[in-house]
Amino acid sequence: MILHVREARHVRDYVLWLRFNDGAEGEIDLESELDGEVFAPLKDLSRFRQFRVDPELQTVVWENGADIAPEFLYDHMRVLA
Repeated sequence: MILHVREARHVRDYVLWLRFNDGAEGEIDLESELDGEVFAPLKDLSRFRQFRVDPELQTVVWENGADIAPEFLYDHMRVLA
């Protein structure tokens, strides 16, 4: 199955809540993933919170061009009971 992020919202700090096309949902803390040229600017929490779900890429993206593969998000999220 090809995974797509359907919904995302900011929870706190660098934690996002996500819902995928298969119905799975959970939270992921991305703080430790914000390294490198594209992701380091997102350590500024005000910039981090300016994400959206791109309708074409069907994952979380930021205005500076950063995006995270939905498979990574899915595999690393904490599923909510």
